[in-house]
Amino acid sequence: MKQSLGAKTLLLPTPVWIVGTFDTEGKANAAAVAWGGIVCSKPPCVGVSLRAATQTHGNILAREAFTVNVPSVAQAEAADYFGIASGHDVDKFAATGLTPVKSDLVDAPYIAEFPVVAECRLFKVVELGLHTQFVGEIVDVKADASVVEDGSANIERVKPFVYNTHRRIYYAVGKAIGPAFEIGKAIGG
Repeated sequence: MKQSLGAKTLLLPTPVWIVGTFDTEGKANAAAVAWGGIVCSKPPCVGVSLRAATQTHGNILAREAFTVNVPSVAQAEAADYFGIASGHDVDKFAATGLTPVKSDLVDAPYIAEFPVVAECRLFKVVELGLHTQFVGEIVDVKADASVVEDGSANIERVKPFVYNTHRRIYYAVGKAIGPAFEIGKAIGG
């Protein structure tokens, strides 16, 4: 029997993404975001949800663009810092020693050292309550050559990590368990 946990943000897991933006003066900022995911296949879109109090929220509205950067396990400390510090108070890139790179496709920076980045043009803004969901059309996905295999980023090379919202702990992504849309074929036939 299942036990009720209440109406909470307890679905597992959530991504650890770093959203890159420029402020109105062109200064690069980055923020850790766990409320996000792919929201459409055609056009390819990603959604991230942010509180209005964040600098990133205002930056996305002003510039109509953002990047989604996927850190590896080796970059967990810097990724966590992007969620602790406020861009209103500190230059997060200077503090972490990471490098903002101006996208040549959208008006936002990406993080040079992170293995995968999606460059996004603002597609839609949805007010949800405490958070605003920003839907970005993915203009391009870039990946370090070292993580690319067969024309895509290999998750075992990227080594992303996920976030447990209730426990407030990061977890590494585990081993593959089988091919999607294949292992279920054994059922019923």
